[in-house]
Amino acid sequence: MTFLNVPYAEKDQARELGARWNPTRKRWYVPNGVALEPFERWLSKEGEPVSGRTDARAAKLVTGARYVEIDHACNPFEPCAQCAPVLAQSGWAAAHEDVLKALQALGRPR
Repeated sequence: MTFLNVPYAEKDQARELGARWNPTRKRWYVPNGVALEPFERWLSKEGEPVSGRTDARAAKLVTGARYVEIDHACNPFEPCAQCAPVLAQSGWAAAHEDVLKALQALGRPR
């Protein structure tokens, strides 16, 4: 999957060309196996796929310290057999559990 930088005003054009919306990441993307040529104007300037999300106001990529690129559209806050080993190896899952424990210590629900 290759993420795109599609302005809101051009979303219908991207959809007509075959781009799909990832609601978890709030990004348009081109599915694997689909030619990228029609989407060139929305690819990053270097021609590399863009990961993460773009802050629309500052137009810069936003990722956290524990950001992990996952090659399919799933929600990392819900169990996924395909992502679990990647997240465990990266330290993301342990950091997520630490945050949940800290919230519980403050008396806030999960």
